[in-house]
Amino acid sequence: MAKKVLIVDDAAFMRMMLRKILSDAGFAVIEAVNGRDAVEKYRLVRPDVVTMDITMPDMTGIEAVQAIIALDPAAKILMCSAMGQQAMVIEAIQSGAKGFLVKPFDGQRVIEEVSKLAEKE
Repeated sequence: MAKKVLIVDDAAFMRMMLRKILSDAGFAVIEAVNGRDAVEKYRLVRPDVVTMDITMPDMTGIEAVQAIIALDPAAKILMCSAMGQQAMVIEAIQSGAKGFLVKPFDGQRVIEEVSKLAEKE
């Protein structure tokens, strides 16, 4: 069965790019438009991996990571950030994220990082 990846980004274009990269690689993709939506979808779907944008309105990526980790301490979350957001990436990792991807996305790296996390028990 295909591993499930929850893509969280308030930018439709970013979700579309990640959806294409991951679905072409054989992952089942679910999308969330903000942090609050992400927590709700995580609760319902229990994806294998989450890609989480850091800066979003309503509920930031860091707040969403904290809420998801509270639901499932074993959640596997990759933060997605632009260059120059190192402090927020560090905070996200301290909050429980397992790694990060830099925008603009390198398709091969996205697949490698998501696959590596998806395989971990």
